[in-house]
Amino acid sequence: MEQKNARKFGLIGKNIDYSFSRNYFASKFKKEGIANCVYDNFDCATDKEVRKTLERNDLSGLNVTIPYKEVAFEAVDGHSEQALAIGAVNTIVFETNGKTTGHNTDAYGFEKALLEHWKKNAAKALVLGTGGASKAVHYVLEQHGLEVQFVSRSGKNNSLRYEDLTEQHIQEHQLIVNCTPLGTHPNVEEAPALPYEALTKDHFLFDLIYNPAETRFLQLGKKFGAQGANGANMLVYQAEASWDIWNS
Repeated sequence: MEQKNARKFGLIGKNIDYSFSRNYFASKFKKEGIANCVYDNFDCATDKEVRKTLERNDLSGLNVTIPYKEVAFEAVDGHSEQALAIGAVNTIVFETNGKTTGHNTDAYGFEKALLEHWKKNAAKALVLGTGGASKAVHYVLEQHGLEVQFVSRSGKNNSLRYEDLTEQHIQEHQLIVNCTPLGTHPNVEEAPALPYEALTKDHFLFDLIYNPAETRFLQLGKKFGAQGANGANMLVYQAEASWDIWNS
């Protein structure tokens, strides 16, 4: 039952029944005794539905997930400096003047989670996927001085196509970040098409996916000696950063 006069938050995405965010915030509100707050899913089938949701006047804040982070960037009224630099939005504030401001907490979450495990032993990184999440990843890696090569199915915008990846590409890029949904439950046997046999103990694989905890991508990395981490901690860090922004 919805609380009367509750502050309303939620998640915009597509097919998001599986989502981490709703359960995370429900648990947070209960554990921390946060009253008069609710967090719901806003499952949007089209870009138009996303824009319509942003026109509501009863919301305090939203998170945004695949595939709408770039749509949200275009739809909000204003941006934080970092969101503007990244070109993608995963956190939206509904201001008291009726305007919406887009922020990006993916960059913070990814950086904090990555640096918990990665030994900073790479000069070049492969970023798999070119969606909104990959933009935040690119931003962070450039901040740490890495040369970034995108990989995509289409090969557009100076990205490599998967079929063009060689063992030499893998050898030269010792950090590989999966920003695609390949391998997400229930399609757990899927994985980006890489020449995994070229991986070594000097490689580190980071997968933004958190369900399952060990994706096929990470399993194959481990098989050939690479270290790896999933996106679970990144999600927690970006969620907490969103909460801080909503309450600042």
